[in-house]
Amino acid sequence: MSARDPIERGGLRPRYWETTPLKRMSRAEWEALCDGCGKCCLNKLEDAETGEVALTRIACRLFDDSTCRCTQYDIRHRFVPECITLTPESLPRNLYWMPETCAYKLLWQGRPLPDWHPLISGTPESVHAAGVSVRDATLPEFEVAEEDWEDHLIEEPGT
Repeated sequence: MSARDPIERGGLRPRYWETTPLKRMSRAEWEALCDGCGKCCLNKLEDAETGEVALTRIACRLFDDSTCRCTQYDIRHRFVPECITLTPESLPRNLYWMPETCAYKLLWQGRPLPDWHPLISGTPESVHAAGVSVRDATLPEFEVAEEDWEDHLIEEPGT
């Protein structure tokens, strides 16, 4: 992990995501697919009747708005037990709420990674420069009452 990229991307096979099925990726390869947009850490509202999922600007209490990273990623379940651990096995049942630009979702759907993805661009800043991340655009969940989350609905950045 470099000072510039909080996700370890060194030492991975070039363009491994194009030849390796999600279920056969190593943990390092799997983790490196994360583009660092932060959208998965936003709270969502689901319509009970339609199942439609709406995105809010209200971020998980562990989310760092300036870095778009979880402040306690390795031990997040101690603080947020309901945080989802995305795996190749859990991916299909979680696709409905995942960001449209998410690498895990794109690869599951057989689509390529976008040019701004850090694995392609070589820099974690490309996701922010492309306007895909939620950097500096969120509110922490402890500052907004849950009954007011509807007042903070947003369109997904970068779509």
